[in-house]
Amino acid sequence: MPPKKEDVYRIGISGSYGGLNLGDEAILEGIVNRIRTSVKAEITVFSRNPDDTLQRHAVDRALAVRSLSREEIIPEIRRLDLMVLGGGGILFDAEARIYLREVFLAQEYKVPVMLYAVGAGPLKDPQAQDLVARALQDADAVTVRDRASHKILEEIGVHREIVVTADPALLLEPEALPDGTLEREDLEGQRLIGMSVREPGSAAPDLSEERYHELLANAADFMVDRFGADIVLVPMERQVLDMQHCHAVVSKMLRAPRARVLRGHYTSGQMLSLVSRFDLVVGMRLHFLIFAALSAVPFVALPYASKVRGFLDEFKLEAPPLKLVNAGRLLAHIDQCWDQRRSLQNRIKRALPDLRKKAMQSNEILVSLLTGGRSGSGE
Repeated sequence: MPPKKEDVYRIGISGSYGGLNLGDEAILEGIVNRIRTSVKAEITVFSRNPDDTLQRHAVDRALAVRSLSREEIIPEIRRLDLMVLGGGGILFDAEARIYLREVFLAQEYKVPVMLYAVGAGPLKDPQAQDLVARALQDADAVTVRDRASHKILEEIGVHREIVVTADPALLLEPEALPDGTLEREDLEGQRLIGMSVREPGSAAPDLSEERYHELLANAADFMVDRFGADIVLVPMERQVLDMQHCHAVVSKMLRAPRARVLRGHYTSGQMLSLVSRFDLVVGMRLHFLIFAALSAVPFVALPYASKVRGFLDEFKLEAPPLKLVNAGRLLAHIDQCWDQRRSLQNRIKRALPDLRKKAMQSNEILVSLLTGGRSGSGE
């Protein structure tokens, strides 16, 4: 029997959480906030860093999922009324097996499973494809954050209803900055252009580090000279390699004194407030672009992956694929976007409400599963 209306639903959420990436934390905040506005819930997050998760988010419990054995995690799964995987781009070759462990355990013990606004790809490894297809085929609901993920899942054999919604980070709200932030970061009273980088890795296996460092450094020098702007490089994933890649780009600039790297530690909401101070954003990381869109800041994307391309499609914006762009082509594109930044801003403002509405759909499906579905089998 489903829980009674006055009961508290026990929801588990698993994803790339634990303070490594501000984009992932924005996703979790979007999911949790929507749940809190919809049902009474005890929320458990399967996290890489439980202390960080409990500090950042309005959740009840957090578990160090990567350090727990199957035997340790089973009781935590069985007590749930719903197991949620997502959101974010977690279904890719290198790590799909890791993220799907809790899904398979939930299915084994008859706990309902929802895939929540996930991203898929690259998925070229046959074993990873088979795992994803088996897990999603038996899930109680599947939502993806873009059409490209839907297509990838269909191509690997997931033949079931898949609802295309949008990234939960689109529901993020800005937070007040700590006192003195703008002064410490030297962000007061200037024309500022924000830039983001990302590390090459399993989620971006074709990314050439040396090439994109050179490309971004040239673009930064051009924007200093052409627009009279200062450049602010924003590390979205401080604890991994974003800081190093930011400084690597600055080291290749001729106008390096006009560039700075954000030094402080911020929440996702605080970073959203910082991004709102920029006149233009040039970025690789998807959630940096999402933060720009939420702030109605015109942005230029460097699409290293289909998820970035898919986000641009929502606004009907053009951008050359990173592997095909050269310095001249990128500078011309940035120059054009700068000249058209008011119309770009208006286009973002027109498209954003519908996109945020789509982002809420995943929560509506979650609530439907809870109020009309089954309870966990561990009682």
